[in-house]
Amino acid sequence: MTQRPAQAPSESTISLSWVYRKPDRFLVMGLGSGLLRPGPGTWGTLLAWFIWFAAFSRLNDAAVALLLLVGFIYGCWACQRVGKELKRPDDSRMVWDEMVAFWLVLWLTPPGFFAQMAAFLLFRLFDIVKPPPIGWFDARLKNGFGVMWDDIVAALYALLVLALLFQIGVI
Repeated sequence: MTQRPAQAPSESTISLSWVYRKPDRFLVMGLGSGLLRPGPGTWGTLLAWFIWFAAFSRLNDAAVALLLLVGFIYGCWACQRVGKELKRPDDSRMVWDEMVAFWLVLWLTPPGFFAQMAAFLLFRLFDIVKPPPIGWFDARLKNGFGVMWDDIVAALYALLVLALLFQIGVI
């Protein structure tokens, strides 16, 4: 007897209870923030900012670097797995990629609300607009690494613009 391939869950079954059934879904979907509309990536980034403020900002640089590396590697695996389950490699409800990338941005941004707000806005802009090569990576890398990588590149763009804004004294 041959097994039939698993079907993607229907839109009506993707709920908080579906997300909470597996730890990888729970994290990849940003503790459920990826289900919020409109703009699940923005909601996931806001959650990342809250988590940064509540926990990560108190850690030393070595601990943050380790968490970012583990978060990226885990994200490659988990986003691949959940994307396969959903039959969409980069489903918009998967927001772990935004969370890890924004933690990178916050780690390298000086503390302070205005600097972090600028970081948030710039990161979301680059993640949404996807200027080259972000759009190229997004269109061609359809696996867990690709899901994570295009957001890391968006984070690098945001950090570059932030550095320029700091250099000229705007922030």
